[in-house]
Amino acid sequence: MSVEPLLTVENVNLTIRGNPILQQVNLRVSPGEIVALIGPNGAGKSTLVRIVLGLMRADHGRVWLKPGIRVGYMPQRLTVSDTLPLSVQRFITLGTPATRARVRTALEEVGAPQVLDSPVQAISGGEMQRVLLARALLREPDLLVLDEPIQGVDLNGQYELYDLISGLRQRRGCGILMVSHELHLVMATTDQVLCLNRHVCCSGHPDHVARDPAYLELFGRDGAQRLAIYHHHHNHRHDLHGAVVEAAERGAHG
Repeated sequence: MSVEPLLTVENVNLTIRGNPILQQVNLRVSPGEIVALIGPNGAGKSTLVRIVLGLMRADHGRVWLKPGIRVGYMPQRLTVSDTLPLSVQRFITLGTPATRARVRTALEEVGAPQVLDSPVQAISGGEMQRVLLARALLREPDLLVLDEPIQGVDLNGQYELYDLISGLRQRRGCGILMVSHELHLVMATTDQVLCLNRHVCCSGHPDHVARDPAYLELFGRDGAQRLAIYHHHHNHRHDLHGAVVEAAERGAHG
């Protein structure tokens, strides 16, 4: 029996001022599944997220969300002015009313209960990412959309956040769409990987993780198990503007 997806994106195109941003993009996220969307800066990842969230409209294609679905969103970054005194508790409940007990519970789930009454401006980058995640969890989401969840976090903190996100999926059974700008780093627990460069260059299960000794040496055996290095082979290349340039056929030069 097939499971109804939480999110389906079909043949989405977007052009802005004559510049193709997304071309024939397809994506699907099911309950309990982590899908990692990777690619270089300017590949259209955050734009696709905005389309999924209904903040932008595609020129063509279809975005379908399961009826009645609750979506929790963790933005790439959020800056609070130093002139605006705001505690973490108050910040988390802006636009999402919740009792102090619920806020504390959400912070405990992400491992940051100690910052409940701290000024937002006084917490570290890693703590801020956990606060943003806690804010998304207050919606009791069926689908979590995480845009660059390791932004501004050191390597050890990245490992911890990866484990935390994986644990959320296991405990809550929610689907997770996670965006990263790092082409070579994706979670070892990711179920599907999509490499986006305006169009979907490739997609698949991270069983295709590289086992190159150089990567094992770089990350150590434990690190290599926690971070998957996703390789793919293009049958084309991109020019400086991101447009597809077909690979030359082998012929007289072969």
